[in-house]
Amino acid sequence: MDDGQPVPLHGLLQDRRKHPRRCRSKHSRGSAPAGRHPLMRPFQLHQPEGLDEALSLLEQYGTDDAHLIAGGTSLMLLMNLGLIEPSRVISLRRVSALRGVAAKNGGAVLEIGPLTTHRQVELSPAVRAYCGALGETFGHVATVRIRNQGTIGGNLAHADPAQDPPPMLIALGAEVTLTSRKGQRRLPLDQFFVDYLTTVMEPGEILTAIHLPPLPSGTRAAYLKFLPRTHDDYATVSVAATLRVDGDGRCEDARLALAGAAGVPLRARAVEDALRGEALTDQRIADAAALVLDVVDPPDDARGSSAYKRRMARVWTERAVRQLRDQANGARQ
Repeated sequence: MDDGQPVPLHGLLQDRRKHPRRCRSKHSRGSAPAGRHPLMRPFQLHQPEGLDEALSLLEQYGTDDAHLIAGGTSLMLLMNLGLIEPSRVISLRRVSALRGVAAKNGGAVLEIGPLTTHRQVELSPAVRAYCGALGETFGHVATVRIRNQGTIGGNLAHADPAQDPPPMLIALGAEVTLTSRKGQRRLPLDQFFVDYLTTVMEPGEILTAIHLPPLPSGTRAAYLKFLPRTHDDYATVSVAATLRVDGDGRCEDARLALAGAAGVPLRARAVEDALRGEALTDQRIADAAALVLDVVDPPDDARGSSAYKRRMARVWTERAVRQLRDQANGARQ
């Protein structure tokens, strides 16, 4: 599948010069020299009408020869640059079963189809009722034009570590279903990403659903995006957090994830562990946020040096937790 937000090509090409193999997805093919804009290689387009047909095509032609496309906002750009050169492209646009937001158990559980666009998730009443911060996060993705075209499934399968949706979905405990001719498997989203532009998806698999579990009463969520430039740009660092506080102001549970801080969207488990069961004083939050420095490994690029991004990861992690703590305290008063 393709991504749903502009590809940071300066970073992609810079990284490609240093690590030419890292800038291909797990099953991508050859490429043109870095910085060169070759003519797109001719390819055959397949447009299956259903999931079974799509899986059959993928099995028939193999992932080395064929690529899936959903919204196309990144795949076509990568093909134009010669970074991937499939001879066949399998479009999922006609597979209607992979589109839409379904609220279950009275709205406590959500299932989102991978062909659902960012804009549809952003504006979905079911999403807003489940968690307002989730809809707001999708409103941060690029521009409205791209949100109307790019899809949530393509965004996840593209596995760009600077994207907006993955950290919020991870903080909410999302899981994904992967389907192939051999069957299905379901796994937590924080186990889905392997490396830069690489996921655990095996040849022949299609991401067919995103699942969001029930949120315990009192859970609050926030997504903070540090932008040095325009609002539709990639963040230098972004942080998603969920927090639940008891009546005494102690943390019952916390989940945090970051984008732009490593080669994959990163869950900050050490920070979570340092918060649980503790009174959320400013000092406790600051000490817990400092633990993020043990796990982040951001790249140097046009949005900042690695050292600068590390500092911002700590600062924005602290801000996210303090914001949610203050909201919880205000609700109790």
